[in-house]
Amino acid sequence: MKTNLRLLLLLVAASVLFASCSKNTPKEVAQTWLTGFNHMDFEQSMKLSTPDTKNLLASLQELTEGVSDSGKAELKKITVTIKDVKEDGDKAVVTYISSDNPTEQTLNLVKKNDKWLVLFTKTDLVGVTPEGNETYEEEPTPTDSTSTSTDTLKQE
Repeated sequence: MKTNLRLLLLLVAASVLFASCSKNTPKEVAQTWLTGFNHMDFEQSMKLSTPDTKNLLASLQELTEGVSDSGKAELKKITVTIKDVKEDGDKAVVTYISSDNPTEQTLNLVKKNDKWLVLFTKTDLVGVTPEGNETYEEEPTPTDSTSTSTDTLKQE
């Protein structure tokens, strides 16, 4: 009887250990973080965030306090699908899509004290497209149009 009890306790302990370890991958952390973020469960996302990201999420939480219950219910319908994970030492980039935005997006993670954390910035929040992306078209700057007008005037 004692042997069966010990075996059962050992299996339970191993299961708990395995479950806790498996959630410390960039994919699992990103999935949990993105789900919390999209569902406005900022407390959940803060647990998996760098200190700077926690500050940003705290600000977002304050700004979104007025969202209605029906609005929150709609947000809870959003699902996230992880498309790719690229690890490079203590950094990882996760590519994902969400049910409300089929465009591939990325999420950066860093490993601190053997724990993966999300590094999310204001730039990530506004969705600035980095240079070199084919889908990004730069609009002419006022300087460009002014120089063209000036060049035209000089030629006349």
